[in-house]
Amino acid sequence: MGVLVLGLVIFFAAHSVSIVNEPWRNRIAARIGEWPWKGLYALVSLIGLVLIVRGYAAARLDPVLLYWPPTWLRHLAAVLMVPVFPLLLAAYLPGRIQRAARHPMLVAVKLWALAHLFANGMAADVLLFGAFLAWAVADRISLKRRTPRPVPHAPASAVNDAIAVVGGLALYFAFAFWLHPRLIGVGVM
Repeated sequence: MGVLVLGLVIFFAAHSVSIVNEPWRNRIAARIGEWPWKGLYALVSLIGLVLIVRGYAAARLDPVLLYWPPTWLRHLAAVLMVPVFPLLLAAYLPGRIQRAARHPMLVAVKLWALAHLFANGMAADVLLFGAFLAWAVADRISLKRRTPRPVPHAPASAVNDAIAVVGGLALYFAFAFWLHPRLIGVGVM
């Protein structure tokens, strides 16, 4: 479980710089350049992610039960996951979905984490998904007080919404029926 905790600390340390001290983040990015900053951010995040995956896989070999979710919560989790992939795509495809959700990536992370907390009651699950849910809530709250950085993106379009919905649902079904069992080792449907 220690590797999982270390991975979460490293991953969220990188992802929380703007939450904790955005002026410091902006000074460092200005000093070394935006792309070197993003490269460093990506490297630290990747190290954290690898440790999370390895730590979670190891923790699943020696599970500690905290609660046993009723079957209906697993069905609710499957339903909560339906908008996750469209929201993830909408984060990069400006349109009505992005405008309505305001921060579709964070909404997707919160839904994903909550759905997995409903469906899983092992200690490693609660630690992993609870950490992601807490971080997404903290980041969303902090965004209300931060100055938005300009992000280059395509013009808003109804076509982007259609791509997000159709592509997102295709990803949902691919993940639910094929990728989740192969990558995670747990059947969803």
